[in-house]
Amino acid sequence: MLEPMPKPVPVSRRAVVGAPFVIARGVSGVPPLRAATFRCDVTPRAGEPLIWTTPLTQTLDPLWAKGILIEQGRRRLILCALDWCGLGSSEYRRLQTAMARAAGPATTVLLQSVHQHAAPYVDGDAYQMLRSLANPPLCFSEAGMAEIAGKLAQAVREAARKLEPVDRIGTGQARVERVASARRVWDGGKLVVRYSTGGKDPRMAELPEGPIDPWLRTITFFSGGRPAARLHFYATHPQTFCCDGRASADFVGAARETFEREEGVFQIYLTGAAGDVTVGKYNDGSERARRELAERLLAGMRAAAGDTQSEPVRHCDWRTAELRLPPRSPVPPLDAAGPAARYRAAITAAFARRREPLEVTAVDFGSARILHLPGEPLLEFQTFAQKLLPDRFVAVAGYGDISPGYICPDRAYQEGGYEPSASNHAPGAEQRVKDAIAEVLRGPSG
Repeated sequence: MLEPMPKPVPVSRRAVVGAPFVIARGVSGVPPLRAATFRCDVTPRAGEPLIWTTPLTQTLDPLWAKGILIEQGRRRLILCALDWCGLGSSEYRRLQTAMARAAGPATTVLLQSVHQHAAPYVDGDAYQMLRSLANPPLCFSEAGMAEIAGKLAQAVREAARKLEPVDRIGTGQARVERVASARRVWDGGKLVVRYSTGGKDPRMAELPEGPIDPWLRTITFFSGGRPAARLHFYATHPQTFCCDGRASADFVGAARETFEREEGVFQIYLTGAAGDVTVGKYNDGSERARRELAERLLAGMRAAAGDTQSEPVRHCDWRTAELRLPPRSPVPPLDAAGPAARYRAAITAAFARRREPLEVTAVDFGSARILHLPGEPLLEFQTFAQKLLPDRFVAVAGYGDISPGYICPDRAYQEGGYEPSASNHAPGAEQRVKDAIAEVLRGPSG
């Protein structure tokens, strides 16, 4: 049974490294794939802001950074999922750099936020603009960010000393019932926005589930005939409550950690292209709804693990494409009423000034691909990626560098609704994003 959300308790802030993989024989002629898992507590201290500027007053359960360090030949790759709502621009690069330096030369870091809304949303470039104001809203402290970066670096350094070979990669999938539902729902020819607590309204709960991807996809690393780490990918906003000062990894964290205790296998959860997908049909904001969502997601994890088929590791490679999106115009003024509104305006203004490209990356394990996307991509981009390689297992993680906000197909701007209004880019981004996805997925081995 899923354990109830724990009462607030003090938790260790020490970086924790997962158990190393069991030594296993590699495939003849292929540089051995070696890996180690790591985790560290990234729960802010009391008073630091959660989304957007609400100070943390109570920790219901810890926020974790959970990752895997992979090495093949002279290259290293870090896949890390952060129990934060979002991380963007210079602060995103700060944590990437800290982990890369800790792992050593030729290291690529793919960092994704899980996107729980009871967690921080930090955009470094926006903070730089806000701190120039006479009365800036609450920003995450420099000392707090330095502490997070240091703990992540420590966890990665420990993992790098415990790398062990892995010999097989497994893939499995399972349908998740009554969790995800579309936020953009058409009712009598009219677009209706169903937010994450939409189930409070009986009419919203009655509307159809709408377009979703019902499959939870799982990639498993095996050593010596046993699973050593599982990566789960599912597309929905992982949000049952928001913005009240309580920190929590929400129902996805509860399911993930329960399954880890059950299996004794390290579990990482990554949110897919869920920009227009929420749990709104099934969530009324109650503790009962949260528990039921966690139970149903956990059932999907168990089923996907049971469905897993493995094959020998034949190669591991990754490709990255640069992505530049047209900025939104006009840029809202920073004198908006209310601290949260000023912060959101600063994020939009900072993205309009941005010069560094975003990145789209695909990791290739042969029959399986992992696609990492920035921002909050709408589900269409996940569907597009999977249709590009219909004979391959394509798992998608959104919520990399969060600075572009929602990444929308062009038609969304004609349809209206919430997502295009909260995007930091202008129409015309769709083809650029799809071109970058095709470039990285259809590499030499595609």
